[in-house]
This record gives sequence, structure tokens and C-alpha cells, in this order.
Amino acid sequence: MATEMAIPQKERWTYSDYVNLTPPDSYGFQVIRGELIVSPSPKRRHQRAVLSLVRILDTCVNEGQTGEVFVAPFDVVLDADRPDPENIVQPDIAFVSKERLHIVTDDHIKGAPDLVVEVLSGSTARYDRVRKMSVYKQFGVKRYWIVDADQKVLEAFDLSGDAPVRIAACADADVFAPEMFPGLDIPLSDLWYPETDGEG
Repeated sequence: MATEMAIPQKERWTYSDYVNLTPPDSYGFQVIRGELIVSPSPKRRHQRAVLSLVRILDTCVNEGQTGEVFVAPFDVVLDADRPDPENIVQPDIAFVSKERLHIVTDDHIKGAPDLVVEVLSGSTARYDRVRKMSVYKQFGVKRYWIVDADQKVLEAFDLSGDAPVRIAACADADVFAPEMFPGLDIPLSDLWYPETDGEG
């Protein structure tokens, strides 16, 4: 049975507002520059891409003991060093390197992950490509991957410079070799839901 939730009207949202609003383990609530963003549940193609990519990355990271991979819903408080953080996101996938695991608590990641991955949904595509990329860059995320499961495309961006730079663009059955995981090859065909007559 669904529970209806009254969302208070606020001009700006902070982390404390968010924590008091959000039920435990909820998915879909984020705060970007003080604005509450509520997203619908992801669809089947989105889930396939996220789960497949998490399996690949988690295996690589565990074998090399290079850090830790996180999957939504898990909060990332990008501006955790501020008294009233206003940028709380739940990226589909996040990676924090071994040297920086001190920023991870049981409740959330305090600061910028080394890598953030967003798998596009129809309702979030503009946020992921424009607004989220801007805020990820502002708060120190170094690498950002955008996956479009409908178009079967993966783009990788370097956010460490003055402006975002696309460093890779792969599609369909290409193999993506991310420079931050030496020796790893990601067959993109593993990420896409098999084509059927039913709706993906």
C-alpha cells in the first residue's frame, strides 16, 4: 500500500531538511543548490544498465582493492564541509578510491566521489547532462560517466579542468576501456537490455 507524503514548501532545502523529510532507504529525493528534486522510479532498461555496470566495476575494484563502489540509493553530500549543505545527490553509481575512503560514513559520502555514473531516464536527462554535471564539477568530482540505455551510448567526461571535457564516447557493442581502471574492458553490449517485442 502506497503512503502519501506531504512535502513542505520551502524556498531552499538543506541536508537537515532532507534527512527529516526522507524515509529510510528512500530513492528519488535529491537536493541540488537548495532545490528539492523528486524523480520517479527508474525503468527496466535503466536498471539493467546500472546492475550490469555495478557488477563489472565492483569485481574490478574488489580484485584490485582500489576502493569501493556504491549504488543508489546512497546519499552523497557534495558540500558536507558547509554548516548547512544544500547539495545532496543519489548518483546511480559512485566510486571512491582507497586513498579517500575516509570520506565514506555508514550514512553517506561526505564530499565528491572520484567517479560518478548517471544512467539517463526520460525525466532526469536534462538534470544529468547539464545541472548535475555542473554541480559535480563545482564540488570536485573528477570523472563523470553518462549512460543512455535507450540510445545505447556511454560518454565519459573529465571534470577536473576549467570546463568539462568529453574523453570517451562509445556506443552499441563498443568496448570501453576507462583510464581510471587500468586493464578493465567494459563490453557495452553487457549493459543493454536484450531487444524483445515487449516494452523495455
